[in-house]
Amino acid sequence: MIKPLHYYLLATGSWFLAYGIQGVMFAWLVTIVLRESPNMVGVAHMTLLAPATVLVLIGGSLADHFGGKPIAIIGQLLAAVCVFLLALVIYFDYFSYSTLLVFAFVLGCAQAIVTPARDGLLPLVASGRIQRTVVQSTITQFGIMMLGFAIASFADQSGALIILLFQSVVLLVGIVALVRIKVPGSKVPQSDYNLTKQIRLSIYTGMQTVLGNSVLRAILLINFAMGLFFMSSYMVMIPLLLREVYGGSSSQLSWTNFANCLGLVLMMFYLLRMGDLKRQGRGLLLSHGIGAIALAGVALGTGFISLMVGVFVWGLAGGLSVTASRSIAQELSPPGQRGRVMAFFSFSFMAAGPIGALFSGFMAGWLGPAIALLFSAFAMFIVVIAVSIFSSLWSLGIEKDIRYKI
Repeated sequence: MIKPLHYYLLATGSWFLAYGIQGVMFAWLVTIVLRESPNMVGVAHMTLLAPATVLVLIGGSLADHFGGKPIAIIGQLLAAVCVFLLALVIYFDYFSYSTLLVFAFVLGCAQAIVTPARDGLLPLVASGRIQRTVVQSTITQFGIMMLGFAIASFADQSGALIILLFQSVVLLVGIVALVRIKVPGSKVPQSDYNLTKQIRLSIYTGMQTVLGNSVLRAILLINFAMGLFFMSSYMVMIPLLLREVYGGSSSQLSWTNFANCLGLVLMMFYLLRMGDLKRQGRGLLLSHGIGAIALAGVALGTGFISLMVGVFVWGLAGGLSVTASRSIAQELSPPGQRGRVMAFFSFSFMAAGPIGALFSGFMAGWLGPAIALLFSAFAMFIVVIAVSIFSSLWSLGIEKDIRYKI
């Protein structure tokens, strides 16, 4: 008998297979095909990430209000239609930078809707083992993303059309899996307010919950820094570095993404074998510090192999940080507010993305991608030291006495 967790992992895998394809294809289209300047590359990635600044909070509130399952289905359907329409635009030869921006914005909206809804579903299929389920989910995410990178690596040979059509079909398979997940229905609460006001109040309640917890505040701060310095480096500066220093191709972009995800997945398998982390906060801080050092090594530009090694180590560190931060946030979320709390968790990371993407594009245009990468690595390392000193994360362990109590 197929369990709800299996359908959840299938739905998660379908999204991240498509996301892996998108990660390479988007960078390939704007950097290699359109050959846009660093500034315009930054603007394109900012457009992809910007919708999350607002919509991820609305998505979390809608997930708590109507249930994560229907909201995730709507978001994934929007993504599938968006990718299919981009394929049609390319087929009829109307593709341009402005078209790519429209695609980026709509896909960013879909991601902002799906992310908190899917995170809100996780505890419902975890059978009480949240940290283990987080690890299983993350292995699925990044393991299948590597397959997406491999598929997108053929873009130079096959063109974008076939790959985008395949991506759209993959998203539709995920919708079928979401439909098959059996979870308790969400009872819509009775209220004298209209839906818009209920959403505003819901977001405000979630914000009070997050800001009222010192651990969650620290998680949000380091998440914001990660989005500002790490995500922008990964999405903007590394593709520019590949183009300016190593020639640039879809295969190079794919191998770089593959190395990062391989490191992450290997760390996940190690954590799955080792068992639950006892000091999640310490693991989170150490992983980001190691990640900053690895990113600095990537910036040195000593060769494509050394770049791959640096990105791989960065992925190992990322595997630990993703597990630790998501586990802490899930464990400390009140049951009735998981969608909202996880939306703020995503918001802290994703809202920094547009700022970081724009900043990275201009920094790479001004100083070059290598120096810009060094700056981001140094800035992240400073944030890690500051959070280690001024918060309780270093000594944190999610034990029964600090979990949310009903």
